[in-house]
Amino acid sequence: MAAHIKKIAANGLPTLIGSLPAANHQQAMDWILEATPEIPLWPQLPAIPQERMLNQFIEGLAGIIEADDRTYFDITSDAFSDAQLSFYEDYLNVTEHPGELLASRFKTSPERAAGLYLLAKQTQKIGGKLAAVKGQVTGPFTMLTGISDANKKLGYYEPSFRDIVVKGIAAKAAWQVAYLKQAYDVPVLLFIDEPALAGLGSSSFISVSIDDISQDLAEVTGAIHSSGGLAGVHVCANTDWNILLTSDIDILSFDAYSFFDKFITCKSLIHTFLGRGALIAWGVIPTSEPEYIEKETCDSLVSRWEQQAVLLSGDGWDTKALLQQSIITPSCGTGSLSPELAQRVLQLTKEVSATLRNKYLE
Repeated sequence: MAAHIKKIAANGLPTLIGSLPAANHQQAMDWILEATPEIPLWPQLPAIPQERMLNQFIEGLAGIIEADDRTYFDITSDAFSDAQLSFYEDYLNVTEHPGELLASRFKTSPERAAGLYLLAKQTQKIGGKLAAVKGQVTGPFTMLTGISDANKKLGYYEPSFRDIVVKGIAAKAAWQVAYLKQAYDVPVLLFIDEPALAGLGSSSFISVSIDDISQDLAEVTGAIHSSGGLAGVHVCANTDWNILLTSDIDILSFDAYSFFDKFITCKSLIHTFLGRGALIAWGVIPTSEPEYIEKETCDSLVSRWEQQAVLLSGDGWDTKALLQQSIITPSCGTGSLSPELAQRVLQLTKEVSATLRNKYLE
């Protein structure tokens, strides 16, 4: 039986996308709690090799080889068949006995995600503003197109390995929801980070099946829901928005600063998506170019969001109604920025959210 899913009153609250350029996890958590105390997340520090996007969530996946110079998969070794059998036995066990998930191979260890464990210890520090907590996991398409075998064949095109990755990420996402629910009696938002979806339609992914992508996403989303979490997908560039808007996800997170003109072409689908109670996470604070971060102000970004909201209005959706089903975020993570620029992004996120809420929801 699926766990009860707590809903969130979004109301233009701010949150972040995982990566930060902090010196350590405690500094990152201090930044997070100052900027987004209502929906804090756990920080990823990509300067640490084990916390990079592909490395952070590969523990326990059969066929993965971590060498000194690269991470790849190998399904040809003598050891793989035993590892594969063990993986599926464990997967079936936690599927049938969800209570055993927390102690299973699908956990993410402190060595890979120290920030996650730190967030779980912040219950006394966070106080009464809390609306939700946020976690994140690397999406299956991004993982499978980021890892190849010794012959450079992408994992996505190897069916047996692909199934392991999809089921492994689904179980890891469910584990993370269960872990955060132990610490916090608030909604848990679990974002599936899928930057590789920006490559859809390119020559690199010409043979990719949209149905397969949708099926893999549904498997991860279903696992998040079964564990009692709300599922989001974050894409930091343009993609085939139809895939996400017609899926079962609860939150769509996109780069509204640079790609709203592409997103708005799906206006009627967006209205349908919102109409079923789903949320939009507007990445209206830029992160990609230092000059954009430096030139923008709270006022300019509030104006930008308002202009976008007007374009998206219609069919009963005005600016206030849109804001009620919106979260305000940076366009992407800040892990590749200088600490000074990252802190400016966080401050702008806080200010833009507060300004919009004071203007439309007070």
